[in-house]
Formats: sequence, structure tokens, C-alpha cells
Amino acid sequence: MFNKKSNEKGNIKKGSFMGNVLVIMFSQVLIRVLGLVYRIYLTNRQGFGDTGNALYSAGYQIYSLLLLLSSIGIPSAVAKLVSEKVTLGDYKGATKTFKISLSVVSCAGLIGSLLLFLGAGFISDIVLKIPDSKMTIMAIAPSVFFVAISSVIRGYFNGRNTMKPTANSQSLEQILKTIFTVVFVEIAAAATSTNTVAMAVAANIATTVSVISSFVYIFLYFRHRAKFINQEMRSQVEYKPEHRKKILRRVLSVAIPISLTSIIVSINKTIDAITVPRSLMTFLSYTDAMRIYGVLSGKVDTIGGLPLSFNTAFSVALVPELAALKAINDKAGIAKKISISMLLTILIAFPCTVGLCIFAQPILDLIFPNANFGAYILAGYAFTIVFTMLGQNMNAALQGLDKLKTPVIALAIGSFVKFLANIILVPIQGIGIYGAIAGSILCYSFVLGIELITLKRMINIKYSIVKLIIKPLIAAGIMGGVSYLIYTGLLNIIVPKLATIIALFSAVIVYALCVVYLNILSEEDYLAMPKGNKIYKIVSKLPRPFKHA
Repeated sequence: MFNKKSNEKGNIKKGSFMGNVLVIMFSQVLIRVLGLVYRIYLTNRQGFGDTGNALYSAGYQIYSLLLLLSSIGIPSAVAKLVSEKVTLGDYKGATKTFKISLSVVSCAGLIGSLLLFLGAGFISDIVLKIPDSKMTIMAIAPSVFFVAISSVIRGYFNGRNTMKPTANSQSLEQILKTIFTVVFVEIAAAATSTNTVAMAVAANIATTVSVISSFVYIFLYFRHRAKFINQEMRSQVEYKPEHRKKILRRVLSVAIPISLTSIIVSINKTIDAITVPRSLMTFLSYTDAMRIYGVLSGKVDTIGGLPLSFNTAFSVALVPELAALKAINDKAGIAKKISISMLLTILIAFPCTVGLCIFAQPILDLIFPNANFGAYILAGYAFTIVFTMLGQNMNAALQGLDKLKTPVIALAIGSFVKFLANIILVPIQGIGIYGAIAGSILCYSFVLGIELITLKRMINIKYSIVKLIIKPLIAAGIMGGVSYLIYTGLLNIIVPKLATIIALFSAVIVYALCVVYLNILSEEDYLAMPKGNKIYKIVSKLPRPFKHA
């Protein structure tokens, strides 16, 4: 066995599972909120709107796909493998794994940036059939290289159970992106008399500048921590050196399946970019088709993506956590982590779905007053949230447990179902854009079903339908009914926007009380949370006696 060393002052701090979840969750919520801020600005900006969103998003989806191809899943593999080695006290092996991965990704990221930049014309004209997106693709191309390298460094710290560097660098990137987007778009608007294409290009240049800034931060952070990492390696008594080729094979054996999973997820999103505009053009004009697709890719993805920020925290923290538990063969710990992750994901997903369905139009009126079209699209999209969030959780769980092929197979089947649904349903005039939403629901239903069956066979996870489904649904239903009554009652007293804010705020309070009084969370669940003792004491002192769920 390798020699383990306890944390000393100055060494990299390790966090608890739920502590790490909260760190990432706070970062992701900040990222989503700021993303919503600049989306609101862009959508309401004269000359940009839904058409500008379509140009901006089309290039971004291709960028995301090439980024995944460039990094070939290595960042997630680094988090998993580093976690396993650090758990066993093999600090030298963890660092060597990181360095080899970084060198591979640096080369691949550079190639990815060059391909995106030089192939922008082919992608815009032939692949997307949106010629105006060429310059937006070129503007974001350099980001592939810098994001790829940054993600490997983040993966290293994630593997060491230290999520703050990841959270801080991503938050910094989004803060700068929000600021630069407004500044650069305004400069482009002034210079070109509000030319939509020029403004979309400026928005993607802002993304590239913020990505480079984030890379500088995470790189300097790593340099600062290097001396503590070296101290750990010097303290290691036993070390059996592994050949670089062996380490690389191990990294790739984990990275390639994870990468395929991520690539299929990206392809899944790109399916909409490729199929929706051209399918809508079978019965709509180019302008109208782009406008409707812009609603889906801009406003709906932005608002609907906010709940997913909570789930991202579980996914990021779950992979290294389960990998560490598997390294010491703690099956009970594995089952417990997966169960609490599923429950908390459902407790987030259900109220978000109900809230977006009921308040779709008021939310659009509040956030996009100058471009509030798309309420029914947003309400329909809300039904994808539960399946998407749980599917992401199960992906992370399977990856952490070395069951790497199952997510690939499940997502491949789901994406094929989505593709068929899009090409069959979207061209039907009476269905249109709702065909893409139906395709997403079908896709993630298949994914979730396959992954749940696989996990059930591997781990003895006990599912309580009452606790996991029925009670959260009742809580979300009560929340939706009460908050809607409050909203309609306030409309005759105050302005609609203020009524929406008050109703949404009341929904949070009502739902929290429902979760407590329906006894959805047990004492053990509360105590698993950061500050769980204090939360449980407050809950247990409420008028109705607290009981175990």
C-alpha cells in the first residue's frame, strides 16, 4: 500500500461530497444567472433578438462538439483516475497521470482550434446551411485550445476532491463573459449601425477573451499549489513507477468512453441546430424559421438550463467520489451517495418543471419584455428537465463505477430516437418546433431507463416510489397551485412583473414547507448536508413533529 499523508496547513484542502456539491452548485447558479443576464441583454437588444441568438448559438454548438473531440474526455478521466490514486496515497502516480493527459490535450486542442477556424466556411455553408454564422464560428475557434487545457487542470483538482479552483475559474469566466459581451456588442452595434451578424461575432469574441482570462487564472492557481503537490510526492515512501504508455492507455481506456458520451450529448444538441431550421423551412420562411429556432436555442435553452446548473454540481462531484469509494470497495457508501443524489435531483427537477409550465409567459414577460414570444415552447421544454437531470446523474454514477460503455449505448439509442422524432415531427406544420421537444423527452426517457436498470443490477439501491416520486410530485403540485393563486390574486392589485416575482418567491417557500411537512427527507438526509445538524434542529422544532421519511 502507498503511504497516506494527512492534510497539513497549506496543503490542498479536501471537501466533503455535499460540500463540494454546494461549491459547484453556487458556481453553476452564478454562471446560469449571469448567462441569463447577457442573454436577456442580447435578446432585447435592438438589432440582435432571436435572429442574432440563432447565429450565436449555431456556431457555439459546433464549437462545443469540436471541444469534446479535442479533449477526448480526458478531463473527466483525470478526475476519476487522480481520485483513485490519491485515495490510495499514490501522489506521484496522480501527478504523472495529470502531466501525460495535459500534453495530449494541449496538442489535440490546438488542432481543434485550427480545424474550427479554417473550416468555418464549410461548417456554416454546408453543415449548418446558415452562411451568416461563418464569422461567429471563427471568432470562437481559439477558445477550443484554452478551454481544453483549463478543463484538464480542473479535472486534476476535482480528482483531489477540491472543487473551489474549478468553481472560481468558471465563475470568473462567466463574469468576464457577461461584461465583455455587453461592451463588445455595443461597440459592434455603434460601428456597424446595429448589424446583426457583426453583433453576433462580437458576442463570440467576448467568449474567447473570457475563456483566455479564465485559463490564466487556473494556470496561475496550479503554479501556486505546485510546491504543496511536490511536498506530497516527496512524502510518498513506496512508489512503483508506471511506464508512460501504460498510463496513457489507462487514461484513454477511461477517456474514450466518457468522451463518446459527451460527444453524443453534444451531437444531441447539434441535431436541433441541423434539423430544426431546415425542417421548419418546409412550411415557413427563412426569417420565421430562424426566429423560432432562436427561441429554442436562445431563450428556452437559457431559462430551461438554469435547473440543470444544480444537477451539474452532482455530476461533477459524483464521478471522483464514487471512484474513490470503489477503490476501497465501499458498496454501502456508493449506494448511499447515488440514492441521495437521485432524491435531491428530483426535489429540484419537479418544482422547476411545474413552475416553468405554469409561469412560462409571465417569466418571458419579466425577462424578455421586448421579445416575449415562445411561452408554449418553454412550457413544453419544461417536461424534459426531469429526464435530463436524472440522466446526467446516472451517467456520472456509471462513469465513476467504471461502467463506461452503458452511457454511450444509452445516449446513442436516445439520440437516434431524437433524430428520428425531429425529421418526422418537426416538418409537420401542426407540430413544428414541438416535435424537437418531444424528441428530447423521448431521448432522455430511453437513456434514463437503460441506465437505471444497469445501476440496479450493479448496486443494491433501494428505491421508494412514495419518497422518490409521489411525495415530491404532491409537493410540486401544491406549490404550483398556491403560487398561481397568489399570482392571479395580485394581478388586480399590482403590476404583472412584480406579481410574477412575488409568486415565484412564494413558490420557493411553499415548496420548502411541503418538503418538510411531507417528511420527504429523513434525519440521515439532513445530516448528510453541510450544516445539516443546524438545519435538522430547525426542522424538528417546527409545529408539526418531524418524522422519518
